[in-house]
Amino acid sequence: MTTIHDPKHKDFPKGVHLLQNPRLNKGTAFTKVERFDFGLCGLLPDTVLTQEEQSRRVYHNYCQQTNDLEKYVFLKNLSARNVTLFYYVLQKHLEEMMPIIYTPTVGLACQKYSVIYRQPRGLYLSDFTRGRFKSLLRNWDEEDIRIIVVTDGERILGLGDLGANGMGIPEGKLSLYTVCAGINPDMCLPITLDTGTNNQDLLNDPLYVGQHHERVRGKVYDEMVEEFFSAVAEVFPNAIIQFEDFGNVNAFRLLERYKDRACTFNDDIQGTASVVLAGIFSALRITKSSLKDQRFLFLGAGEAGIGIGQLISSALVLEGMSPEEARRHCWYMDSRGLVVSSRTNLEDRKLEFAHDHPHIATLEEAVKILKPTALIGVSGIPSSFSQEAVEMMTEINERPIIFALSNPTSKAECTAENAYKWSNGRCVFASGSPFDAVTHNGKTYVPGQGNNAYIFPGVGLGVISSHAKRVTDQMFLVAAKTLASLVEESDLELGRVYPPLGDIRTVSRSIAIEVAREAFDQGLTDKERPDDLTSLIERNMWDPIYPNYA
Repeated sequence: MTTIHDPKHKDFPKGVHLLQNPRLNKGTAFTKVERFDFGLCGLLPDTVLTQEEQSRRVYHNYCQQTNDLEKYVFLKNLSARNVTLFYYVLQKHLEEMMPIIYTPTVGLACQKYSVIYRQPRGLYLSDFTRGRFKSLLRNWDEEDIRIIVVTDGERILGLGDLGANGMGIPEGKLSLYTVCAGINPDMCLPITLDTGTNNQDLLNDPLYVGQHHERVRGKVYDEMVEEFFSAVAEVFPNAIIQFEDFGNVNAFRLLERYKDRACTFNDDIQGTASVVLAGIFSALRITKSSLKDQRFLFLGAGEAGIGIGQLISSALVLEGMSPEEARRHCWYMDSRGLVVSSRTNLEDRKLEFAHDHPHIATLEEAVKILKPTALIGVSGIPSSFSQEAVEMMTEINERPIIFALSNPTSKAECTAENAYKWSNGRCVFASGSPFDAVTHNGKTYVPGQGNNAYIFPGVGLGVISSHAKRVTDQMFLVAAKTLASLVEESDLELGRVYPPLGDIRTVSRSIAIEVAREAFDQGLTDKERPDDLTSLIERNMWDPIYPNYA
């Protein structure tokens, strides 16, 4: 059976319409035969360029852009013209361009989204269109959607409520699904649930592209989310739904409500936890200690922090601890100080980590009293790891673990340079956004970036390839162990607790194999288990190479 993407299909576009279709367009790479067959003669310069020659021209022009936001817009415009060339260039220059298409530049792009908006790249479902979500999903021009990334824009990175401007996050995440794990971009759909915004600057901005009213809450909001899940189940029944950058007030409860009803997960909770646990596993190879000997102090008790603690606890339970004992290894500081059982009005998510202990008001005091082995920053508060706190961690531990994970870079709890300087080069450091290498006392350290892109693309590929009906917490534990196993001794010698980003496609394939294995082992799919899981995964990995239409 032919599809519209097949040149034998009667509706395959020709002429200008073919050049204007970003999924099919090859631009100057159309061959002479293709130009005659599809009415392109005269519409293109006569010279036929290879895809590699095109990519060199693209990269030359990319380098002429004067700042990161211009580079972001340049790449977005390329993807709107020629999807295959966009991913070819991105894959070729991944380490250089990932900070542009995702953190940290995507944060600025979201803040400027209404100004730099050019053309639609996803779907917007709003309180205005309630009751019509199914028909809106059918407006999308692809039928076999396998990955949906959805946000309501309430907690974009560490930047807060950006409303409909948050669409840059689903767009960026789905680009990473394709470039990191080879998921066909035709199978990807970004969606924004536009429920309004409480950002007054946006409400006052006449150029703001979203709903100009305060956020919908309560019953109406829940009905919108329910309609969304029901509509996806009918229109795109094979799709994974990834929650992205929902506010704390909704993130945990929505995950709890839908995780056993749909193939869904929350990357901020589960993906972050997995990549951080992988970094901890690697750090323990440097410190030459075990997970059960660690005491973790978190600055920040939101969805990322609690998710990390829950996955650490699960790993400790597998090592023989009781759940209660495992949770005692994780301690939290929030805006009111140490999370302890004597505090009133604690949110449900914090209660399981609210230990019996006197109140502590400051991070420095908590480090002094609790003597943690690892300090994990997920607060979104820049420079909140003070010199005193890092120096105290170094007095307590021969090799303190310091993870400053808040995004974008401007929100990091500590810079790599300060972490190495204040610890005299002894800390094991990782961050959420990239930092350059640091030379201290003649030794060069390469900080690891705890980027969720190491995890969620491979998990998604494994779920798609196995046709798993659910995404489980165990899959993220498997992913963490797989990622950590791919860190080489040469990486650890540099202080890097993750593999190089240039290896991320291999990383994603390895994670996908183990996630698919978990799906088959746990009976999460109706598909027959193949003899060769590696071949199964590789068959589902798309390469950005032009097809031959002749």
